[in-house]
Amino acid sequence: MSLSVPTNPLCPEFTVCGQISLADVAVLARKGFRSIINNRPDGEGGPDQPTSAQIEAQAKAHGMHYVHFPVASLMISEAQVAAYQQQCAALPHPIVGFCRSGGRASALFQACGGQVGKAG
Repeated sequence: MSLSVPTNPLCPEFTVCGQISLADVAVLARKGFRSIINNRPDGEGGPDQPTSAQIEAQAKAHGMHYVHFPVASLMISEAQVAAYQQQCAALPHPIVGFCRSGGRASALFQACGGQVGKAG
């Protein structure tokens, strides 16, 4: 089985993609990802978008870590950047971050200077 969305590795420890499906979580786990960061607010894409709780349950069922870090726009504050970088450093790597298209996940990675820290 393959992912329903293309991925974009930004470095060996961090990959971004668009909205994942619940089935994608198992594929990401098989590909070796250890953590998922969801940058999409619940309900942003309407009723077809899986909720954060649904994705978190799938992640946990596959032994992955999960963080919901919703960002409503590309207007990212310094506080958000600092909190995001701390989350990335604390999570097991490699990490996949997603939002609707991957743009916010990429912007957060770039705002962190491409540094997501090293974690177990």
